[in-house]
Amino acid sequence: MNHMLEMKSITKTFPGVKALDKVNLQITEGEIHAIVGENGAGKSTLMKVLSGVYPHNSYDGEIIFRGKECKFSHIHESEQEGIAIIHQELALVPLLSIGENIFLGNERGKYLNINWEETYAKADEYLKLVGLQESSKILIKDIGIGKQQLVEIAKALTKNVKLLILDEPTASLNERDSKNLLDLLLDFKKKGLTSIIISHKLNEIEYVADTVTVIRDGKTITTLKKEDGFDESSIIKAMVGRDLSNRFPSRKSNIGETIFEVKNWKAYHPLYSERLICNDINFTVNRGEVVGISGLMGAGRTELAMSIFGHSYGKNISGQCYINGKEVNLSSPKVAIDNKLSYVTEDRKGNGLVLTNSIKKNITLTKLSRISNNLKIDDDLEVELAKKYITEMNTKCSSEEQIVENLSGGNQQKVLLGKSLFAEPDILFLDEPTRGIDVGAKYEIYTLINQMVDKGKAVIMISSELPELLGMCDRIYVMNEGQIVGELSKEEATQEKIMSLIIQSSKETN
Repeated sequence: MNHMLEMKSITKTFPGVKALDKVNLQITEGEIHAIVGENGAGKSTLMKVLSGVYPHNSYDGEIIFRGKECKFSHIHESEQEGIAIIHQELALVPLLSIGENIFLGNERGKYLNINWEETYAKADEYLKLVGLQESSKILIKDIGIGKQQLVEIAKALTKNVKLLILDEPTASLNERDSKNLLDLLLDFKKKGLTSIIISHKLNEIEYVADTVTVIRDGKTITTLKKEDGFDESSIIKAMVGRDLSNRFPSRKSNIGETIFEVKNWKAYHPLYSERLICNDINFTVNRGEVVGISGLMGAGRTELAMSIFGHSYGKNISGQCYINGKEVNLSSPKVAIDNKLSYVTEDRKGNGLVLTNSIKKNITLTKLSRISNNLKIDDDLEVELAKKYITEMNTKCSSEEQIVENLSGGNQQKVLLGKSLFAEPDILFLDEPTRGIDVGAKYEIYTLINQMVDKGKAVIMISSELPELLGMCDRIYVMNEGQIVGELSKEEATQEKIMSLIIQSSKETN
C-alpha cells in the first residue's frame, strides 16, 4: 500500500529524557488517523518533529511525505508542502482581530497594502465553516478559549492543506461543539483531506478515526484499524498496558454542613458594561461534597468562578459570599486564598503557570508563607514540599527543578493542581480540571478530588464533559446564559435532563 506519510524510526532526545524511541507511523491518504497515548507518551513531540517545529538534525529517523524525503528546518517549510498543525496550546495574538489572526503571515492584498475588505469577508466565510457566528473584526481577547480554538482551525483551513494535524482540537469545546467539529473533519475526509488527530477523548476517537496508533513511553505499541474493530476498552488497554474497567473511583458519600454559599451574585462584562455575565446566581456547597456546574460554552461558568475568586473577572460585582455561615468579602485572589478558597484555571498556560520557572517555584508560589520565615525562603523546606506534591500528583518529571514549559500538557495540569492544593484550601473551584489529560491521569485526579472531600473539603467542578460530571458529582447546577437554570441530584441527573434544562431555558429567554 502506498502511504501519504511515513515516519521511520523517529528518535528524539531532550536532556535526560528520550521522548521518542524509534517511533514508526504510516498515514494513508484520505483517512482520519488518531494518535493516542498517556501524557508524556510523545504524541505532541512526534507531531512537532513532523511539522518542523523540531528541525531536521535535532532528531534521528526519516520523514517521507507524498513520496519524497522531507528535512524540514522550520514550520513554514512543512506548510509549503501542505502540512498544517494546530497545537494544543493556542498561538493567537490577543490584541489583533479574528480576521487579522486568520491571515497573519498570509495577508490578503499587496505588499504594504492589505485589502481589509477581502480579509474580513474571507475570514467570515471560514468562521462559518467551523461554526462560529462572531464577526471576524472582534479581538481575540474578547472571545473565550473554546472559540479561539475554532479560530485556529479556521486559520489552518485558509492554507493549501493536504494533511491537517489537530492536537487536542476539542479539548476546549463542549460536547455539542465537539461533535460539530468532528463532523466537519468527516466532511473534509469526503473531500479527500487527510487528518491526524491527537485526543484523550476516546469516544471521539471511536466516532471519527479510521486508524489508531497507540504510543506508550515514546514507543509505538500498536496500530488498530476500524475495519478490524476497536473500541474505547481496547484503546485504553493498549495505552496504559492494563484494563481500566471503572473510569471513576468509588467514593462513600459523607456530606456535612454547608461550608460555602453564594447569594444574589451579579457581575457585568469587563468591556461591555451593560452585559450581565452572572445574573442573580444563588448556590450552596457542603463539606465533603463535589458540586458540578454544567453548561454550554459561553454559559458563564468560568466567569462565575473567576468573579467569586477575588473578583478576578468582571465589573460591578455584587452579591454575598458566606464561608461557614460568615459573610466574607473576597475582594482579591490573595484574600480568597487567605479564606481557604482556591481556583484552578482552565487556561493553565495563560493564567495558571509561570512556564519559564521550575515545578518547585510554581507549586510554592501560591503560599510563600508556608516555606518562609522572616521574609527568607527555607530552600530545603521548599524542595521537600515540592517533592511531596509531585509525588501526590504522580507528575512525570526529571526533578522538582524541571522547567514547566518542558512538561507535557497533562503533567503541567498536575503542577497547576498541586499549586492550588499547596495553598491548603477548604473550598476549591476546578475549571475543566482534566482537559487534555489521558484516562489514566484523569483517574488519578479524580482520586485526589475524592481524597479532598473525604477530608471534609468542598469541590466545585466546572466541566464540559457530561460523563465526568455525572461520574464525580453529588449535585449538579446547570447554567445557561449567565443564570442557573436547574439543580439535579446525583440520582436524578442524566445527560438528557441537563440538556433539556438548557434547551428549555433558551426557549423561555427567546
